Amino acid sequence: MTTQAAKTEKLDLRLSQQAKQVLRSAAIASNRTLSEFVLESALSRAEETLADRRSFSLDVTQWTAFIAALDASPRELPRLKKLFQEQSIFEK
Repeated sequence: MTTQAAKTEKLDLRLSQQAKQVLRSAAIASNRTLSEFVLESALSRAEETLADRRSFSLDVTQWTAFIAALDASPRELPRLKKLFQEQSIFEK
């Protein structure tokens, strides 16, 4: 994700004076503005956090089990079936 795209949104952040000083020092050390440093750091962390939700790796045994689970017939859920047979509160 690029930080060079058109910047049309704003994010306000409350932090302690000490936290801001640490961020400012790190920004200076990496030759970035405070905003650039915080944005790049936050985006990097966000990508790490979301990575395991976007792609995953499986060995042959895990892949076989995964495909079998996808191909399996859905299990019977009587309470859900009953719920869908009842009239919705919006239809009453």
